[in-house]
Amino acid sequence: MNEIPVITIDGPAGSGKGTIAKLVAKKLGWHILDSGALYRLTAFAALKKGVSFEDESTLAILARNLDVIFDDGEILLENQKVTTDIRSEECGNAASKVAACGVVRDALLQRQHDFRQAPGLIADGRDMGTVVFTDAPIKIYLTASAEERAKRRLNQLKENGINASLPRLIQEIEERDDRDMNREEAPLKPADDAIVIDSSKMNIEQVVKKVMEAIDK
Repeated sequence: MNEIPVITIDGPAGSGKGTIAKLVAKKLGWHILDSGALYRLTAFAALKKGVSFEDESTLAILARNLDVIFDDGEILLENQKVTTDIRSEECGNAASKVAACGVVRDALLQRQHDFRQAPGLIADGRDMGTVVFTDAPIKIYLTASAEERAKRRLNQLKENGINASLPRLIQEIEERDDRDMNREEAPLKPADDAIVIDSSKMNIEQVVKKVMEAIDK
């Protein structure tokens, strides 16, 4: 498996990891792993079943037994489409809490490794380069200011007809950053050999170009 190349793209919420990962994967013709979706699915299942986020053993069972299918951009949980549902702010914040549970991370680790298939994998998340694929030859850490990430999120919500408050979004992002960066299990941080890209003043095309330049080198 280690002969199959992996490019990791880690970073905080709203940094654009998912968008960049999809575009780079398409250019290379590689597979893609949205690791955050696995935590969102676990959180969504917990919310749906009324499982407390303090009940780590039950959360681990949910994570280990997720009946999930990734099908051409759509995500099905127990044969129900949840692609949009798991992208809600509520689910995102819940996923951040679930991700702090070591037993849940352990339960999902093998699932993430299974995505490593030829010809290669683009893996996006928060600990792809520091924990899950430490042997990846290229590791990207994508970040942006909390205000810029909140503005991007606000625009996404507006496009979907959802009203939101920018100050509130900034606060939520800062709270998630604090949880993700200061948790005991796999805290969010750049890998020692990561290429750090601050996209605060960059557009999508500029970020993709910088990532592809790193790959070409």
